[in-house]
Amino acid sequence: MGLLGAIWGVGGVLLLVGYAVVRLTFPTLDAFSHHFLWYHWVVLVLNVTFVAYFKGYRGFHKGLSPRVAARAKYLNAHANALRVLLGPLYCMGYFHIIKKKQIVTIVMTVGMVLLIVLVRLLSQPWRGIIDAGIALALSWGFISILIFSVQAFTSTEFDYSPQIPEQET
Repeated sequence: MGLLGAIWGVGGVLLLVGYAVVRLTFPTLDAFSHHFLWYHWVVLVLNVTFVAYFKGYRGFHKGLSPRVAARAKYLNAHANALRVLLGPLYCMGYFHIIKKKQIVTIVMTVGMVLLIVLVRLLSQPWRGIIDAGIALALSWGFISILIFSVQAFTSTEFDYSPQIPEQET
């Protein structure tokens, strides 16, 4: 049951991130059908660079991705019905995680929902410019989650914490 929960947990997170990448691809591509002025290109490069570094590298690669993999590995060894059923939510850290990380996860989720609502109100090419950075960061996250998850289940040197409240490992 633990392996099934781990696969469902990582797979569900990958489905969620992958779906977001696909959804953002169309407005991003549509932006390039509009006339870009020099300042659109400057904002595009700055946005993609900023979001790729802070969300793709620091957010996903250094934070969420190893945590998702570590929690999937923990779920494999410590499965129960609720954790398996809610595998993706468990792996993302919505429950059975240290309080600080749970609060950060919830606040980040609310922030992302608000950002999605606000960006949808923008006209092109601005919406596509913003979506380009987010799509790149999410793509980075997708690949990073996949890599860390493979490492978690194939390497004996996977030393990332699942950040569970009891400080078990």
